[in-house]
Amino acid sequence: MAGTTSNISIRMDADLKAAAEALYSELGMNLSTAFNIFVRQSLREGGIPFKITTDVPNRETIAAMLEAERIAADPSVKGYSDVDELLAELNS
Repeated sequence: MAGTTSNISIRMDADLKAAAEALYSELGMNLSTAFNIFVRQSLREGGIPFKITTDVPNRETIAAMLEAERIAADPSVKGYSDVDELLAELNS
């Protein structure tokens, strides 16, 4: 893959860029070198070279989960054993 180089332009949050530049500087490289490493590894693996997941819920999801747990534990909140029972009450 040796040959001529080409410029690319990437839009990135300024704070994210600064943090990445600081990290890569500590590792003895600049952002361009780090990006080239990422692309080469992507080509070797035939995809993104790390697992991309949504395993960690965001704050809103965590808040909703906590609220659901609170509601489920509250004995004053009416529960339903099935959807038909819920719909019957809603329609009455």
